[in-house]
Amino acid sequence: MGKSSKITITNDKNRLSRDEIERMVNDAEHYRTEDEKQREKISAKNALESYCFYMKQTIEGEDMKNKISDGDRSTVLGTCNETLKWLDANQLAEREEFEDKQKAIENIFKPIITKLYQGIGSMPGERPGRPQESGGPTIEDVD
Repeated sequence: MGKSSKITITNDKNRLSRDEIERMVNDAEHYRTEDEKQREKISAKNALESYCFYMKQTIEGEDMKNKISDGDRSTVLGTCNETLKWLDANQLAEREEFEDKQKAIENIFKPIITKLYQGIGSMPGERPGRPQESGGPTIEDVD
């Protein structure tokens, strides 16, 4: 007859219990939510910082220097510099604070940018297909 053996599996080799595994899964779920909040906060902070640098670069660019008034340029640059200082001092601000700050500066910049691009569009030759208006008399060719 054959030989028979009995194998017994025991949990004596530092294996995790069912409770420990469940606790780890719950912790991972909790940290996933926290990680998502942190990612959103960092994204809002980076968006605000990028917007400030973009506006500074746009206003200081060669093609815009002569098209924006000194007062508007000063407003944009001052607001951007102030916001960047605020960012440095408020690294731990919440996502909503970063988003609120961005909305506030967008409201400051919107009329300036609108005026800037309307000025560019109203220059002669900038809008093809639109007749140029002149205050002079109409000239007709007569043969």
